[in-house]
Order: sequence, then structure tokens, then C-alpha cells
Amino acid sequence: MDRRRFIGSTLAAATAVACGAVTSGAAAAPGSRAPARRPLFLGTYTSQPGGGTGIGLATYDEKTGGVTGVGTLGGVPDPSYLAAHPSGRTLYAVNEREQGGVTAIALSADGAHRVLGTRSTGGAGPCHLSVHPGGGWLLSANYTSGSVAVHPIEASGALGERTHLVTHSTPPPGPGQQGPHAHQVVTAPDGRHVLAVDLGTDTVYTYRLDTTAGRLSRVSYATMRPGAGPRHLTFHPSGRFAYVADELDNTVVVCGYDAVSGRLTPGEPQPTGTKPGVTSHPAQLAVTGDGRFAFLANRGDDTLTRYAVERGGASLRLLDTVPVGGGFPRHLALSPSGRLLFTANQRTGSVSVFRVDAATGELALAGRPFAAPIAVCALPL
Repeated sequence: MDRRRFIGSTLAAATAVACGAVTSGAAAAPGSRAPARRPLFLGTYTSQPGGGTGIGLATYDEKTGGVTGVGTLGGVPDPSYLAAHPSGRTLYAVNEREQGGVTAIALSADGAHRVLGTRSTGGAGPCHLSVHPGGGWLLSANYTSGSVAVHPIEASGALGERTHLVTHSTPPPGPGQQGPHAHQVVTAPDGRHVLAVDLGTDTVYTYRLDTTAGRLSRVSYATMRPGAGPRHLTFHPSGRFAYVADELDNTVVVCGYDAVSGRLTPGEPQPTGTKPGVTSHPAQLAVTGDGRFAFLANRGDDTLTRYAVERGGASLRLLDTVPVGGGFPRHLALSPSGRLLFTANQRTGSVSVFRVDAATGELALAGRPFAAPIAVCALPL
């Protein structure tokens, strides 16, 4: 069994229902103009009992946080992570399977989205992908094989053949690991460096991307403490600091980032605020656009941790934790406005929506969680 996909899994098929439920929220008054709704895309596992049949399609109300399901886009197997092109015209999904792939989907304002095609990642179990800010390249992380792939993005949004594949071979795997496990690949705010987080080697690798040839060259790497199991990192808006969620030792690390060299310098591990005696695995961090607050999803404790970001991004001060309203929050994302925070709750097959207080960073659940089968990614646009 793949530890990353099914860690602690006790998925109940009875809780996985088809998209179409609606969260509670303030209803529009009779005769009033309906509020503008924005698109929400949901990732799942299609190969597992109780899973979805493709990418979940929904909309959300920016004011109330209410979510409405509008269907499913089929033809995309195991779309466990999603990312949008900067143009907003194309959506990309990993196909988290032994023979890994990445799929491109053309988005349409009328909801008639169309699958453009799939390319092989050259590795196994791709679990994360991101689009280079220039819009010309797709980066993906193969968890099982510990590698990072690069694909060109054509003018139509479709993907070309893979141009590069790098495998993390050094340093050696951490305690209890049999090999590298690439968990995330993102471009730094400076646009010059690509960072790949590897849980298996307890390391974050920094690469430069040749935007002409689509090839990665390693420039440095930063190793966390043995057994930390780094999963995802998120940059502070200043671009001078990054926050790493360590899955295995239940900590968060503030790292300094040098945009000139691409070097990441880890600080000391910090607590997540989860309850003593509860086995919990941090999943992902999100930072508000003004850089004042950070939020962490805790799988097992089933909470969100709220941090105050201080000293210009150099430190995190733990404020509190809030129940997520679901089980095993695998992914979290802020809406483009920053007013809403979404969590994809894997075990309960649901998506929770929180209102974010801009002044305090306090989180308030916006109605009942929205039902979505084995929800592992929630992407609000």
C-alpha cells in the first residue's frame, strides 16, 4: 500500500457521495440579484472505493462561502492534485498512478471543459504539479520514484513531450525511508529558481530552469533534520522566507531564502499546536497575501493551526488551532481574494470553507462542509 496515498487510511465509502451537495450559507433574498459565483475544482482518487469519477466541478459564493456542485469532468484518472495556468484558460492535473501522467484541460466559461491530452511524467505516483510563472513549462513531482519532470506548455495549453526528468539520488534516504519521495515542486517568487521538496531524503533541492530547453540544473540543497519528512513549502510574499511543513515529525520550519543563490537555510523546528498524544501529520501551509498570517492543515489532529507572521516573515508565532470540520485535511488553499480558506478533507469526503478575518486571521467555518468523494485537493479560482 502506498504510504503517501493511504497513510492511516480508513476511508469509508459511505461518506463519499457524488458532488452536488450544497453547504449551508446565507440565501439570497427574494427578488435580489444572485451573488457572483467563482469556480472551484476538486481533486480525488478515482481508483479507490468511494472515490470520485474525475475532477469535481463546483462554484462558490465569495461572500457566504457557500459551495454548489455542478458536475464532474471525467476522463482524468486519479487527479489528486490540480493547478491552473496563469492565463486561467487551462487546468492541469496529476494522474497519481504507477505509470504517472499529467493531464491538461481547456477551461470554458460555459462549463464545457475539454481534456486536451495526457503526457507521461516518466515516474511513478506523481502527487504535485505547478506551472512556471512564465506560463511555458509544467513541473511535476513523482512521489514513488523520487523524481521531478518538466513538460513544455503549448500555446493551446496542451502539453508537449517531457524535456527533462531528474531523480533525487543524494543525500541518502532518511530514517525508515527506502528511497527519495518528491512531494512538491514550485518556483520561487524570484522566478529564477525551482524548489523540490523530498520527504524521503529530508531535503529541499534548488534548481535553475533553462526556459529555452526545459532542463533543470541543481544549484544547492538544504537538508532538514533526519526523519523530519518535509512535505510542502510555502513562500512569504516578501520572497525572503519559506515555511516548510514536516509530515513525519509534526513540525514547521522557517527557512531563510537567498534569491541570488537560491539557497534555503532552515531554522529550528517549531510546534504545530496539535494535541498531545494525537498522531498528526502536517499537510500544507498557506500564507495570507499581506504576509501577516499563516495557516497549517493538520491530518490526524484534524485542525488548522493559525500563526502570526512576525519580523517581516522571519518568524511564526503560534496563535491557536481550529477544528477543521472534517477528517484528515489533506490540502488547503486561500481564495484569490484571501477572504476564504478551503480544506479538502480526505477521510470524510468533504471540503470545509472558512471565512478569514483580515485583521486578526481568525477563522470561522462558513456553514456545513461540502460533500466531495475522497477530497484531496480543493482549487478555488
